[in-house]
Amino acid sequence: MNTRSSTLAYGLLGALPIVGLLALWQAIHLSGIAPPALLPSPAAVFLRFFQQLGDASFLQNVGVTLYRLFVGFFVAAVVGIAAGVVATGSKLFASFLLPLVRVLAPVPKIALYPAFTLTLGYDDASKIALVIADALFPILLATYQGTSAVEPKLAWSARAAGVSPLRTLFTVVLPAALPSVMTGCRIGLVISCIVVFLAEMITSTNGLGHLLMRAARNFQTVDMFVPLIAISILGLLLNSAFNALRRHLLRGFPEEK
Repeated sequence: MNTRSSTLAYGLLGALPIVGLLALWQAIHLSGIAPPALLPSPAAVFLRFFQQLGDASFLQNVGVTLYRLFVGFFVAAVVGIAAGVVATGSKLFASFLLPLVRVLAPVPKIALYPAFTLTLGYDDASKIALVIADALFPILLATYQGTSAVEPKLAWSARAAGVSPLRTLFTVVLPAALPSVMTGCRIGLVISCIVVFLAEMITSTNGLGHLLMRAARNFQTVDMFVPLIAISILGLLLNSAFNALRRHLLRGFPEEK
């Protein structure tokens, strides 16, 4: 089986659980176990979703959610990668950073959201801060573990050639640890999708999470499911785009062959 056929086969196999989930949803709707007012049919929800794609207000809310997601993820990625690399090269910095990470990483970051809203307000800043707080730790830890596992001879060779320690970390060690870094970033991206939606559900006047809560308060169940479908599709598209970027960046690594 060639590569294209194999990719198509895996794609079809991956679609089966989604089709099964939609079939189960339709079966529950038809069975009457849940009242239609509470559980609309998949056809009604997707029809409303495609109608909303032509609504400028809906697209504006999608844009707000994506803005918060991307800004938070980008800041978390930059800070997490930089801190993980520097911790690998500096025992002093690592001795300060790692105990802090061990204490803060298990803390549910949603518990910090009231503090973020009190200090940063109810607009974009508090939601971006929550995304950063949640996405930072998997990226930082994956970067630190990946850079720490790089063969020391690579760094020694660069240092022997006159490359500065900091430049060695970012031009030799970091590229060698790229598979681990990309894995951490992928986890951070998934977390960002979840957290930004959750934050918008709690306190917001716009965004997909806000649309869901507004529809729920007005008992508009079809409109309530539309943001869920939208964030699921956005997550699928972002994951696919990230996987394509990962394959491009890691095309020279043995595990990517």
